Amino acid sequence: MAALIDAVNRLLASGEHKHILSVIKGFRNGAVYGAKIRFPHALVMTFLFRNGSLKDKILAIFEATYTHSRNLALFVFAFKGLTSTLSWGESKSHQLHAFLSAFCAGFVIFGKYNKVNEQINLYLMSRVIYGLAKLFVQKKIVPEPKTNVFPWFAAIMWGLTLWLFEYQQTCLQPSLVASMTYIYKDSEKWTSLRDFLLYNE
Repeated sequence: MAALIDAVNRLLASGEHKHILSVIKGFRNGAVYGAKIRFPHALVMTFLFRNGSLKDKILAIFEATYTHSRNLALFVFAFKGLTSTLSWGESKSHQLHAFLSAFCAGFVIFGKYNKVNEQINLYLMSRVIYGLAKLFVQKKIVPEPKTNVFPWFAAIMWGLTLWLFEYQQTCLQPSLVASMTYIYKDSEKWTSLRDFLLYNE
């Protein structure tokens, strides 16, 4: 067994087959990262807002964690595999390779609707829009603002969020509605000191 481990370590240290090995390591890292991110989030959200038995809650936590971990692992595997294939025989990848590889992998893996994929795609959307705004300024497609625009950004986001919550609630994600109901609506209900400070009705 020690000889086998030594042989594997030599192969890994040699730098050979880097494209294939990075796909395997990417799969591993995607799975681990997905579990690390989703498990604590699912744990907190499930016990705060989900009804049902303890068994149902535990199953929901593990199902969400498994889905996130699996999908991220498969995405990294597919993305790295496709970019390696597209750049085969070339000294470096082109920018189009990254977009096309992620486009195809995203369509297949994150294109199937479920709550986990919805949350991941929404998370990415906000960061991509923010990143593109910065890129447009860096590339001088949009002039650099003369004043600090972040307060305006925050004001618009919060204004739209609370307007949607108050008047168009069905357009928001259920998890966001649950969080906001706890903060904004449940704070309007109490009958005594106990349910005023210690717990909600």
